[in-house]
Amino acid sequence: MVMVDIDDIRAAAKRISGRHVRTPLLPWPLAGSQVWLKPENLQPTGAFKLRGASNAIGVLSDAARASGVVTYSSGNHGRAVAWAARQYGIPAVVVMPDSTPAVKVEGVRVLGAEVVLVPVAERERRAEDILAERGGRLVPPFDHPDVIAGQGTVGLEIAEDLPDVDTVLVPVSGGGLISGIAVAIKSLRPQAKVIAVEPELAGDLAEGFAAGRRIGWPHEWTARTIADALRVPLVAELTWAHIERFVDEVVTVSEDAILEATARLAISARIVAEPSGAVAPAVALIRPEVASGRTVAIVSGGNVEPSLLVRVLTEYAT
Repeated sequence: MVMVDIDDIRAAAKRISGRHVRTPLLPWPLAGSQVWLKPENLQPTGAFKLRGASNAIGVLSDAARASGVVTYSSGNHGRAVAWAARQYGIPAVVVMPDSTPAVKVEGVRVLGAEVVLVPVAERERRAEDILAERGGRLVPPFDHPDVIAGQGTVGLEIAEDLPDVDTVLVPVSGGGLISGIAVAIKSLRPQAKVIAVEPELAGDLAEGFAAGRRIGWPHEWTARTIADALRVPLVAELTWAHIERFVDEVVTVSEDAILEATARLAISARIVAEPSGAVAPAVALIRPEVASGRTVAIVSGGNVEPSLLVRVLTEYAT
């Protein structure tokens, strides 16, 4: 098993320079005087996933890239792969759940990628079938060292911009983002805590972390959460190895807390977040004992269905 280290992340930062936005740290007084937001919703594709996809495609040789890339995704990673593929002038196929919000499906198609919609449990198998039929390279959403290293550039930037950071709150699904950030933070600020955050309705990692082993949940369980980008029912073996070594704690938040944070981000921070992107900030709002000291909360994405955002603002912006 190939573990990612800080040199891999630094190399990724150089490789993807100019291909993503170096997002700032924004003070969030609503959640406390020592809370900052890292708004990855400001990426061109609306989510942090652009970092990992750009790095994974960037390390390929010209010959390997020419055959195109294939991935499976709940939306944000697919859009990132489509964007990076377009930058390199290569074809991309994205396999997505047929329950994916329309805004995310259209976000992939408009970038020129082919979209294949399947039941959520069939995503990986269909991507493998396409690779067998057509060739190309797989760009996994989280279970690959190059993807993890790309996502780790988020942590590298945090450590550079807030060297005395005490706590970093990171949403988790398959585990690529938390793995990369944890490696970067623990390498550069070992005393800082890295805390993974999940929806209560998709708390497979929280259960597994407490038990000391990976525990998977059925797709029908994780599908209950409004945070559609965080419905992966089991972290990968590679990401689990990083999480087990570098992550300090895993916490969960309720659906109400996620939606309230989505509304509060829009109103108090002028940040449009999808529910998945509001999971880490929700902890800063409702569990100040967890968000201790100088805290950074990752806003992982902002590709929210407009009708959902209207409903959230109507119901929770009081």
